[in-house]
Amino acid sequence: MWDGNALIYIEYKVHAYNRNGLCAVGFMDDHYPVPSAFPLLNQMSVASDSPVHSSSSDDLAAAELDSASDASSDSSLPSEEEDDTEASNHEEVEIEEASSSKGECEHPGSFGNMCFVCGQKLEETGVSFRYIHKEMRLNQDEISRLRDSDMGFLQRQRKLYLVLDLDHTLLNSTILRDLKPQEEYSNSHTHSLQDVSGGSLFKMEFMHMMTKLRPFVHSFLKEASEMFVMYIYTMGDRPYARQMLLDPKGEYFGDRIISRDDGTVRHQKSLDVVLGQEGAVLILDDTENAWPNHKDNLIVIERYHFFASSCRQFDHKYKSLSELKSDESEPDGALATVLKVLKQAHALFFENVDEDISDKDVRLMLKQVRKEILKGCKVVFSRVFPTKAKPEDHPLWKMTEDLGATCATEVDASVTHVVAMEMGTEKARWAVSEREEVCGA
Repeated sequence: MWDGNALIYIEYKVHAYNRNGLCAVGFMDDHYPVPSAFPLLNQMSVASDSPVHSSSSDDLAAAELDSASDASSDSSLPSEEEDDTEASNHEEVEIEEASSSKGECEHPGSFGNMCFVCGQKLEETGVSFRYIHKEMRLNQDEISRLRDSDMGFLQRQRKLYLVLDLDHTLLNSTILRDLKPQEEYSNSHTHSLQDVSGGSLFKMEFMHMMTKLRPFVHSFLKEASEMFVMYIYTMGDRPYARQMLLDPKGEYFGDRIISRDDGTVRHQKSLDVVLGQEGAVLILDDTENAWPNHKDNLIVIERYHFFASSCRQFDHKYKSLSELKSDESEPDGALATVLKVLKQAHALFFENVDEDISDKDVRLMLKQVRKEILKGCKVVFSRVFPTKAKPEDHPLWKMTEDLGATCATEVDASVTHVVAMEMGTEKARWAVSEREEVCGA
């Protein structure tokens, strides 16, 4: 008698173990030419309203298995002999595994409270992958296996992973009632929701919200998708993330949209729920503190404050871009600049075409790219650090060195920049007299 978990077992084993990765449950099924079982998870849920033990359920399971079998054969290699051999070998493996005692099952994951391999009831363990399916959990060994197996795909496709924040990184949103009088003009400048590809300002009456896409975002996503498998990771909720107009055709993110409810640590973001090796992942976010354990993967982007409510949220006293009736530059804005960094890191990672990438780490490439930013600069700080503190221990000093500059405490002829809290300091006045760069801290 087949039930929903038996069907999940078959689909997962055939398509996740016989091939690679989690395509069987709807995860990145564009990676592998096999049918996705994601719709089956919805149809064959073990929820109480699913008639999993009825004869109609058995018929549905049989029909779905036949359908999956046909689809799988369509996507296989054209040789009949190879098909027969693969089917025979796979059948032997499945029979052997299916006949194993439940005590020998390693329980790689669960659907609901049941192991999707042996059907045994389990305590709630492992990492939840709600964005794949709300009842899906995988243990750490299985997550590691999937990450390892996916490196082959990355090498063939010459792709890495890119995790993108949403708010203040790719767009800015505001509640309609929070629009200031100086921003009311925007109500007559919104674009149609029927064709989002050509617009950037949208009013969503059903959400009582207005959203402004960051300049260059369409080009950014298109070019980045050629180098990266992309995720959205937002501290917003899932319905909000899915309405944000960045991927209406599902060609960039698919189901890889992670919301605040999917994380493993409250009020933090983590790569725990990203099925990619950490050494192959880059992150783009406006908030460094959101990623306490992954700062080496992180590219921090300047926050996009289009609406006045966004400035108020971060206690900024200056006017927003909307109030100024202005916007970032398309060719020279933040996203265009970041895209150049991504291209450099990607090119360094795949510099040697035939080199095995399993031991490579994109974080080292990112450090290398960063060191080019202030290469050749010598920076002196003036009244930036507390009097009794060691300057070399301050995050600003360390960041400046990470960007390739040399830091010093006293000015001399080799100094190129002075960073000062105010223009009246002796070092700042020296910089002005020497026509050097003076930056406010």
